Amino acid sequence: MVNESLEHEVQQLKEDLLKMGRLLEEQIARAVKALVDKDIDMAREVIKKDDIIDQMELDIEKNCLRLIALKQPMARDLRFIATALRIIVDIERMADHAEDISEVCIDLYPQKYIKPLIDIPRMAHIVSMMVEKALQALINEDIDMAMSIIPMEQEIDALYQQIFRELLSYMMQDPATIPQAASLLLVAGHLERIGDHATNIAEMVIYVVDGRRIDLNVMARQ
Repeated sequence: MVNESLEHEVQQLKEDLLKMGRLLEEQIARAVKALVDKDIDMAREVIKKDDIIDQMELDIEKNCLRLIALKQPMARDLRFIATALRIIVDIERMADHAEDISEVCIDLYPQKYIKPLIDIPRMAHIVSMMVEKALQALINEDIDMAMSIIPMEQEIDALYQQIFRELLSYMMQDPATIPQAASLLLVAGHLERIGDHATNIAEMVIYVVDGRRIDLNVMARQ
């Protein structure tokens, strides 16, 4: 009976992580959409919703600590619960990056963009898929799905470098573009960091399933 109870609670924990992850994906998409569309109201909504993710982090943390204290999980269950404590930190930090993108949106609202925003939405789409794949890999305990994030991480790095070079050329040609170009580069940097956090989650999946610790960022650079 105790094992069945723990199994049920671990399943509920997985569902809570997915719920937190889905809200994060929404926050990323809406933050970048607000930037592209110059939708200041949407940007403010993203900032406001960050409090919900913060509360989710606290609730899941309390639940994980309760399970460890009262259910005394062993082996894989213990690894999963301990890993969940780390994953919620990554999700919360990714949500902070989405909030930061929204702040940039508000700052740039009065300005005409120096170029169409094409690669930034592409980055946002890819990192959102990375988050989804990482969490699904965790729920399904699927190492192959976790490893499939590597080429996506490589694509994110390539896009960041492309954006960096393009914005640098604008700044060199016209110093008046420097403030806005720097802000847009900051957005790309936030998205690149979200990708890194998603990769961290994928690494944790591998640890949960078979106890191995693998640096996927190093593998992505090879």
